Amino acid sequence: MKKETLQKRVQIANAIMYYIYTHIETNIDMDELSEDLKVSKFHMHRIFKEIFSKNIYESIKSIRLQKASNLLLTNKYSTISDVANICGYSSQTSFLRVFKERFGMTPKEWKSGGYKKFSQDIIEQSKKARKSTAKFDHIEPTIVKMPLIEAYYIRHSGYNAQISRTWQKLQTWIFSNNITEYKQIALFHDNPTVTPLAECQYVACVVVEKGTKVKSDRLPKFNISDGIYAKFDLVGEQGDMLKFIQWVYHEWLPKSEYETTTKPPYVIYKKNNYLSEDSKFEISFYLSIKF
Repeated sequence: MKKETLQKRVQIANAIMYYIYTHIETNIDMDELSEDLKVSKFHMHRIFKEIFSKNIYESIKSIRLQKASNLLLTNKYSTISDVANICGYSSQTSFLRVFKERFGMTPKEWKSGGYKKFSQDIIEQSKKARKSTAKFDHIEPTIVKMPLIEAYYIRHSGYNAQISRTWQKLQTWIFSNNITEYKQIALFHDNPTVTPLAECQYVACVVVEKGTKVKSDRLPKFNISDGIYAKFDLVGEQGDMLKFIQWVYHEWLPKSEYETTTKPPYVIYKKNNYLSEDSKFEISFYLSIKF
């Protein structure tokens, strides 16, 4: 396969995945998606399966359940029926069935505390997270209104050490384009403390100054959603991040008067642990909220 052909297929697959995540609360229309991408439905399904090793419908089902499992924890004023509707389920009966198939418990059991062992089992997958002794109770977020952010990106499947290679590729692209003013952002499409780490979608992003000329069009672009966010400033090292996200979703949010939305959280790096020699980070973590 030619390099240009592979790049085009990766871009199409990424566009499909982005569409799914940003329309997960709707009845996703494959005909509309096919028209938007100017690709036949047959080729759309084939390319997606080739790049992500699972079909589109499997991905939609998985992403809806991941979003639902998260909202059941964080949105204490939403009923199970509300969460099912937010995540695109027209039937509560079907939602109850597929949720139990995926998590081994009902949404009610999950919401009542069943998520704790499930989440801890995921944390145990990461040796660095197991060793982390960081505490976060002293952190108080600020509430900010963030603009729409346009970013170049590379999507990485899995929350693992291989993310560093993705950032190295982005750095190569930055250097090749002689870009000197930019921000590094990571988008967490999935909550890695309730989604098996191998299934998480981590998106490494670069935001360049407006007006910057980019010679290479190899990387796709997408928009990070504007809105109201809780901003947490944090300094730490690899392994602390999973424990921090667990604290935000399992402790801070339930105790606050806020709920979260289906918009993914993101990190703006001041120091990127995946590119630093000491594996330490300095970040601002942005969590979409509503009151």
